[in-house]
Amino acid sequence: MSSHTASQRYFSTRGGSNGLSFEDVKDFADLSHYWRILRGLAPDGGLYIPEEIPSLPPNWQDDWRDMSFEDLAFQIFSLYISSAEIPESALKDIIHRSYSTFRVPNVAPSVTLDGDKKIYLLELFHGPTFAFKDVALQFLGNLFEYFLVRKNEGKSRNERSHLTVIGATSGDTGSAAIYGLRGKKDVSVFIMYPTGKVSAIQEAQMTTIQEANVHCVSVDGTFDDCQDSVKALFADPLINKTQNLAAVNSYGILVPEVVLTPDMNSINWARILAQMVYYVSSYLSLRGSGSFDPSNDQIRFVVPTGNFGDVLAGFFAKKLGVPSESLVVATNENDILHRFWQTGTYEKNPVHGPAAEGGFVEDGAKAHPSGVKETLSPAMDILVSSNFERLLWYLAYDAQSPSTVDIQERRQAACSKVKMWQSELKSKGGFSVEKEVLDAAKADFASERVSDAETLSTIRDIYRQGGYILDPHSAIGVAAALRSAEAAPGVHTLALATAHPAKFSNAVELALKDEKGFHFKDILPEQFVGLEELPKKIKYVKKSEGLDGLRKLIVDEVEKESG
Repeated sequence: MSSHTASQRYFSTRGGSNGLSFEDVKDFADLSHYWRILRGLAPDGGLYIPEEIPSLPPNWQDDWRDMSFEDLAFQIFSLYISSAEIPESALKDIIHRSYSTFRVPNVAPSVTLDGDKKIYLLELFHGPTFAFKDVALQFLGNLFEYFLVRKNEGKSRNERSHLTVIGATSGDTGSAAIYGLRGKKDVSVFIMYPTGKVSAIQEAQMTTIQEANVHCVSVDGTFDDCQDSVKALFADPLINKTQNLAAVNSYGILVPEVVLTPDMNSINWARILAQMVYYVSSYLSLRGSGSFDPSNDQIRFVVPTGNFGDVLAGFFAKKLGVPSESLVVATNENDILHRFWQTGTYEKNPVHGPAAEGGFVEDGAKAHPSGVKETLSPAMDILVSSNFERLLWYLAYDAQSPSTVDIQERRQAACSKVKMWQSELKSKGGFSVEKEVLDAAKADFASERVSDAETLSTIRDIYRQGGYILDPHSAIGVAAALRSAEAAPGVHTLALATAHPAKFSNAVELALKDEKGFHFKDILPEQFVGLEELPKKIKYVKKSEGLDGLRKLIVDEVEKESG
């Protein structure tokens, strides 16, 4: 652990790229390096991690205890972003514009679920799309805009760089990306979704946005058809030739004049950085509540987990110096992470046919040819976790013999391990780690698996207890928190609530339909009332039009914007 330097440097978990930083490209002489780091994905297939994890300053618990969420964000971001990269005044402005969109001033408030058991809920759904992703994507959208505006300063229209974001969504992430990028200068966003296979609320959240740079594309197919279209654009020589575009994976970014570009999905490093803040803010909030004695009490964070980004942010926060007894990885029935912590084996467990069926299509559940099981918590339905590779590197590093004193030698050895594990995952469907690596994993983490039946019963039990209504993802966190509190009573347990229940109305209504006094309309946010009746801006694309139709749509709309 070290205190931060003027400019953080990053390297790939697989060892192929080293010593890169934002500072290297602050003048945008080579934007491709900047986008790689911000995006998180290295050219060798690994993920970027910082060479050094900075330390929180001495006396931070006292000095920061009365700070607002925005001020805390500035302090955390400044550990990773030097003023040479983004001046302090500009960074503060980016932060303010990002979090002034939230409905509560403290952005991520905590509530008490069970005072006797010391269980609390960290509400992360007070942003514009009512999901935890807003905390990161509001910041990320403003960050993109800042760098583009700075690069384009003084340039004519024909000389300006333009960022075109194209993504496939089953409903939830698409709206968060749109709200993060709506109205941004020199940015266009195209979000494709399967016609009739997202909830009415999710579709309305996307399609009622009227800003000229937002384009919602309804495709008469499945979510996988939408993802395939993004991949096809990446491989399409015509659109790359005529528009000088580059594309990335299933939640892609297309950018003129840049070879490798940023991504808004969960491996994006800036998203993880933004998510660290609410671990710090929630700890300080609990510390100042009067019910927590920092000299004797401990805190545990319980995180509903799919792609591992949210809980990984907790890991980095702990490494910064946030006291945490453990981080509990709470999975649904797609439990590759839980099985790893139980056995030391990280192995795909695909299911197909009737065994894979479940959840509600209207809530975002979708068929997965890869073998993911559909559940009531579709945002966590994954076969492998994208961000887990970052943790694997740290485990491989920490598990080495203390006699290996050379830092570069230890780093390279960890990179070699990760590269081997990922190769085995691709070729064999899984890998096993040594006892020392599993022990290192258990030093900071625990895990719980929660079924659909337990998800429904948790929603029901918490409602009966005090009238609080959980969405299915948050219910998984609470179910795991209750188990953790039973196993280790006395520890203050903070479960992360990742979405508003109105986002997943079918699962909530299934759990509470027989409860006396429950009426779903009573919890419907005022922002959702009448949303479906507002004018919609949708472009329809038929599968029969193929890549030609999609290509023409994107080119025509971007040209209209640039006018």
